[in-house]
Amino acid sequence: MSTVLAQHASFTIDRSFEASVARVYAAFATEEGKKRWFGGGPTWEAIERRFDFRVGGHEYAHGRWRGERGDAETIFDCLYHDIVPEQRIVYSYNLHHGGRKLSVSLATIEFAAAGSRTRMKLTEQGVFLDGYDDAGSRERGTRELMDRLAASLGNH
Repeated sequence: MSTVLAQHASFTIDRSFEASVARVYAAFATEEGKKRWFGGGPTWEAIERRFDFRVGGHEYAHGRWRGERGDAETIFDCLYHDIVPEQRIVYSYNLHHGGRKLSVSLATIEFAAAGSRTRMKLTEQGVFLDGYDDAGSRERGTRELMDRLAASLGNH
């Protein structure tokens, strides 16, 4: 009999962007906005994407890494639970890599005006499955995504 392991972790990322709340929110809430920054960067190619941003809606991104990460495929499979326009997004997602389900996560993104800037707070709680040791890579990857978001908004 094998032992099934579940390891839990959480992190919070606070960022400030030189852009209006409406513009930062649109980067999450519109397919065009999200395509500009969400994905694996230049070594990741999309195989299939679906985007249904509404409470009860699903987002799905299936892609393949090329180069230093090998040719592994990834799947981000998301369900939106709560959306308050320009204030809050709550979603859960499964993440698969190389045909293996790595984790299930719950994420909350909060937006607030700070003068002409937007303050964004992202909190993620994850359970990593069957011996997968995240060792902080989810937080590092999410921080990289926030850097790409900032670049897509013209923040460097």
